[in-house]
Amino acid sequence: MPLHQQIAARLEQAFSRQGFAEPSVAELKTAADVSLRTLYRHFPSKEAMVIGALEHRHARYLGFLSDGEPPPGKDALRHLFKRLGEWMKHDAPHGCLSMSAFVAFPGQPQIVAAVRHHKQDMVALMARLSGRPDLAQALFLLHEGASAAWPLLGEQAIHAAENAALQLLEGIPS
Repeated sequence: MPLHQQIAARLEQAFSRQGFAEPSVAELKTAADVSLRTLYRHFPSKEAMVIGALEHRHARYLGFLSDGEPPPGKDALRHLFKRLGEWMKHDAPHGCLSMSAFVAFPGQPQIVAAVRHHKQDMVALMARLSGRPDLAQALFLLHEGASAAWPLLGEQAIHAAENAALQLLEGIPS
Protein backbone atom coordinates (compact mmCIF):
# COMPACT_ATOMS: atom_id res chain seq x y z
CA MET A 1 0.00 0.00 0.00
CA PRO A 2 1.46 3.42 -0.92
CA LEU A 3 2.48 5.68 1.96
CA HIS A 4 -0.36 8.14 1.24
CA GLN A 5 -2.91 5.34 1.72
CA GLN A 6 -1.14 4.02 4.81
CA ILE A 7 -1.33 7.46 6.39
CA ALA A 8 -4.99 7.83 5.40
CA ALA A 9 -5.76 4.43 6.95
CA ARG A 10 -4.09 5.38 10.21
CA LEU A 11 -5.86 8.76 10.24
CA GLU A 12 -9.16 6.98 9.69
CA GLN A 13 -8.51 4.82 12.73
CA ALA A 14 -7.48 7.79 14.85
CA PHE A 15 -10.59 9.80 13.96
CA SER A 16 -12.78 6.74 14.46
CA ARG A 17 -11.40 6.24 17.98
CA GLN A 18 -11.11 9.88 19.07
CA GLY A 19 -13.58 11.84 16.97
CA PHE A 20 -12.65 14.98 15.10
CA ALA A 21 -12.40 17.62 17.83
CA GLU A 22 -10.07 15.72 20.14
CA PRO A 23 -6.90 14.79 18.27
CA SER A 24 -4.35 17.54 17.68
CA VAL A 25 -2.15 17.49 14.59
CA ALA A 26 0.69 16.29 16.82
CA GLU A 27 -1.47 13.36 17.98
CA LEU A 28 -2.46 12.63 14.39
CA LYS A 29 1.22 12.61 13.39
CA THR A 30 1.89 10.03 16.10
CA ALA A 31 -1.14 7.97 15.05
CA ALA A 32 -0.01 8.09 11.42
CA ASP A 33 3.48 6.96 12.50
CA VAL A 34 5.23 9.51 10.28
CA SER A 35 7.11 12.75 10.78
CA LEU A 36 5.18 16.01 10.84
CA ARG A 37 6.85 16.95 7.57
CA THR A 38 5.69 13.72 5.89
CA LEU A 39 2.17 14.11 7.28
CA TYR A 40 1.90 17.66 5.94
CA ARG A 41 3.42 16.65 2.59
CA HIS A 42 0.55 14.20 2.08
CA PHE A 43 -2.17 16.10 3.96
CA PRO A 44 -1.34 19.84 4.23
CA SER A 45 -4.06 20.69 6.80
CA LYS A 46 -6.23 19.03 9.42
CA GLU A 47 -9.17 19.34 7.01
CA ALA A 48 -7.13 17.53 4.35
CA MET A 49 -6.39 14.83 6.92
CA VAL A 50 -10.12 14.46 7.61
CA ILE A 51 -10.89 14.24 3.89
CA GLY A 52 -8.12 11.67 3.38
CA ALA A 53 -9.50 9.58 6.23
CA LEU A 54 -13.07 9.86 4.89
CA GLU A 55 -12.05 8.91 1.36
CA HIS A 56 -10.10 5.92 2.66
CA ARG A 57 -13.02 4.80 4.79
CA HIS A 58 -15.44 5.28 1.89
CA ALA A 59 -13.45 2.94 -0.35
CA ARG A 60 -12.99 0.43 2.45
CA TYR A 61 -16.71 0.47 3.33
CA LEU A 62 -17.90 0.00 -0.24
CA GLY A 63 -15.44 -2.88 -0.68
CA PHE A 64 -16.60 -4.43 2.59
CA LEU A 65 -20.28 -4.22 1.60
CA SER A 66 -19.58 -5.68 -1.85
CA ASP A 67 -17.63 -8.68 -0.56
CA GLY A 68 -19.68 -11.79 -1.44
CA GLU A 69 -22.55 -9.71 -2.81
CA PRO A 70 -25.37 -11.78 -4.39
CA PRO A 71 -27.36 -10.64 -7.46
CA PRO A 72 -29.77 -7.70 -6.98
CA GLY A 73 -32.93 -8.29 -4.98
CA LYS A 74 -33.91 -9.46 -1.51
CA ASP A 75 -30.79 -11.54 -0.96
CA ALA A 76 -28.57 -8.58 -1.84
CA LEU A 77 -30.41 -6.39 0.70
CA ARG A 78 -30.15 -9.09 3.36
CA HIS A 79 -26.43 -9.29 2.62
CA LEU A 80 -26.08 -5.51 2.86
CA PHE A 81 -27.71 -5.32 6.29
CA LYS A 82 -25.75 -8.34 7.54
CA ARG A 83 -22.52 -6.65 6.43
CA LEU A 84 -23.69 -3.32 7.92
CA GLY A 85 -24.15 -5.04 11.31
CA GLU A 86 -20.64 -6.52 11.09
CA TRP A 87 -19.19 -3.13 10.11
CA MET A 88 -20.91 -1.31 12.94
CA LYS A 89 -19.80 -3.92 15.46
CA HIS A 90 -16.14 -3.90 14.43
CA ASP A 91 -15.45 -0.67 12.56
CA ALA A 92 -18.02 1.94 13.59
CA PRO A 93 -19.35 1.31 17.11
CA HIS A 94 -19.87 5.07 17.59
CA GLY A 95 -21.86 5.54 14.37
CA CYS A 96 -21.15 6.89 10.92
CA LEU A 97 -17.76 8.60 10.63
CA SER A 98 -18.94 10.67 7.65
CA MET A 99 -21.84 12.15 9.56
CA SER A 100 -19.57 12.82 12.52
CA ALA A 101 -17.26 14.77 10.19
CA PHE A 102 -20.22 16.64 8.74
CA VAL A 103 -21.30 17.69 12.23
CA ALA A 104 -17.76 18.59 13.31
CA PHE A 105 -17.05 20.69 10.18
CA PRO A 106 -20.45 21.97 8.96
CA GLY A 107 -19.07 24.98 7.10
CA GLN A 108 -16.05 23.29 5.51
CA PRO A 109 -17.04 22.85 1.83
CA GLN A 110 -14.49 20.14 0.99
CA ILE A 111 -15.50 17.99 3.94
CA VAL A 112 -19.19 18.53 3.14
CA ALA A 113 -18.43 17.52 -0.47
CA ALA A 114 -16.62 14.35 0.66
CA VAL A 115 -19.57 13.38 2.87
CA ARG A 116 -22.04 14.18 0.08
CA HIS A 117 -20.03 12.03 -2.35
CA HIS A 118 -20.11 9.11 0.09
CA LYS A 119 -23.86 9.43 0.61
CA GLN A 120 -24.56 9.73 -3.13
CA ASP A 121 -22.56 6.57 -3.73
CA MET A 122 -24.61 4.85 -1.02
CA VAL A 123 -27.85 5.84 -2.79
CA ALA A 124 -26.44 4.41 -6.04
CA LEU A 125 -25.47 1.22 -4.19
CA MET A 126 -29.02 0.88 -2.84
CA ALA A 127 -30.39 1.23 -6.37
CA ARG A 128 -28.01 -1.43 -7.67
CA LEU A 129 -28.48 -3.91 -4.81
CA SER A 130 -32.24 -3.70 -4.80
CA GLY A 131 -32.63 -3.59 -8.56
CA ARG A 132 -35.12 -0.81 -7.83
CA PRO A 133 -33.72 2.68 -8.48
CA ASP A 134 -37.14 4.10 -7.55
CA LEU A 135 -36.61 2.83 -3.97
CA ALA A 136 -32.97 3.88 -3.63
CA GLN A 137 -33.61 6.99 -1.50
CA ALA A 138 -35.93 5.16 0.90
CA LEU A 139 -33.50 2.23 1.23
CA PHE A 140 -30.67 4.69 1.79
CA LEU A 141 -32.64 6.30 4.63
CA LEU A 142 -33.15 2.90 6.24
CA HIS A 143 -29.40 2.24 6.01
CA GLU A 144 -28.63 5.67 7.49
CA GLY A 145 -31.18 5.23 10.26
CA ALA A 146 -29.68 1.88 11.22
CA SER A 147 -26.19 3.42 11.27
CA ALA A 148 -27.35 6.36 13.38
CA ALA A 149 -29.31 4.17 15.82
CA TRP A 150 -26.55 1.56 16.21
CA PRO A 151 -24.84 3.17 19.23
CA LEU A 152 -28.13 2.96 21.17
CA LEU A 153 -29.93 -0.05 19.71
CA GLY A 154 -27.19 -2.26 18.28
CA GLU A 155 -28.45 -5.28 16.35
CA GLN A 156 -32.08 -4.19 16.84
CA ALA A 157 -31.47 -1.22 14.56
CA ILE A 158 -30.04 -3.46 11.83
CA HIS A 159 -32.87 -6.00 12.03
CA ALA A 160 -35.58 -3.33 12.01
CA ALA A 161 -34.03 -1.58 9.01
CA GLU A 162 -33.57 -4.87 7.15
CA ASN A 163 -37.19 -5.89 7.77
CA ALA A 164 -38.45 -2.51 6.61
CA ALA A 165 -36.23 -2.66 3.50
CA LEU A 166 -37.54 -6.11 2.58
CA GLN A 167 -41.13 -5.00 3.12
CA LEU A 168 -40.50 -1.97 0.95
CA LEU A 169 -38.99 -4.13 -1.78
CA GLU A 170 -41.92 -6.54 -1.62
CA GLY A 171 -44.45 -3.71 -1.67
CA ILE A 172 -45.92 -4.65 1.70
CA PRO A 173 -47.06 -1.62 3.73
CA SER A 174 -44.99 -1.31 6.87
